[in-house]
Amino acid sequence: MLSRRQILKVLALAGVGSLSLGGYVFAEPLRVGVTRYSVSPPDWPGGLSLRLAVLTDLHVCDPWLSVERLRRIVARTNALAPDAVLLLGDYVRGGRMGGWSREVKHEDWAAVLAGLEAPLGVHAVLGNHDWWDDMAAQERRSGPIKSRIALEAAGISVYENDAVRLEKDGVPFWLAGLGDQWAFWEAKTRNEDFDGVDDLPATLEKVTDDAPVILMVHEPDIFPEVPRRVALTLAGHTHGGQVTIAGYAPLIPSKYGQRYRYGHIVEDGRNLIVSAGLGCSTLPIRFGAPPEILLVTVESGHNVA
Repeated sequence: MLSRRQILKVLALAGVGSLSLGGYVFAEPLRVGVTRYSVSPPDWPGGLSLRLAVLTDLHVCDPWLSVERLRRIVARTNALAPDAVLLLGDYVRGGRMGGWSREVKHEDWAAVLAGLEAPLGVHAVLGNHDWWDDMAAQERRSGPIKSRIALEAAGISVYENDAVRLEKDGVPFWLAGLGDQWAFWEAKTRNEDFDGVDDLPATLEKVTDDAPVILMVHEPDIFPEVPRRVALTLAGHTHGGQVTIAGYAPLIPSKYGQRYRYGHIVEDGRNLIVSAGLGCSTLPIRFGAPPEILLVTVESGHNVA
């Protein structure tokens, strides 16, 4: 996500190179909090209240987000008693973390995620680093990729431009998952986007009735194209900036800059929540963007600003 030189320059400019703050940027990645949101999309059914736990950007690796630490995250997520758990991609070690970490086998981290529990299931999409990690998939420009194979072997449903109809208390809703927008790193289009496997129209074509839709994506950049038909879009990828200074992130992996950096964003009555995620990319540091599990309650009866 960020180059080492870029991050070190940001830290130097921010004056966080002192012993105390310099130590903090390496300690912050080891914290995990729970961030709660309550969202009431327009036309949400009155009889439907959903508790969604969201995990994203794990970037599992030793020693920063080890299998043992992942087990604690899974246990903490289960303790929140969500109706469903949503995984938004980037399960593998990210970026240039190779010099700072040791890789964890796909089957090992997937086996831990298999311990997630929710009555409406555990559902996943894939992220750019999951695609970039699989060189064979990069060469053939198609999946399935290793992360998907590992997740499905662990009993976790993976969505790539697909949707499923679920019910709670007899009230239906749709859960849709978009293919990754940055799947292929070696080729860019003329507008400087990475090539992806995403197909939003095809994804929404899978929705066959008027029940509300929750959309899982990895990168938030698709949000301007998401129609009002979608009640809530959930994204990761940005790490909340990973390094932020007074709420501003100098470097964000998005063509929209700060617009979709983090948090609950409302545009034209449409709702997006972007998580800061759990792991690190390029360097094992965070500043002003601590790791988080999201617990999102979706129900009617609240005013959305």
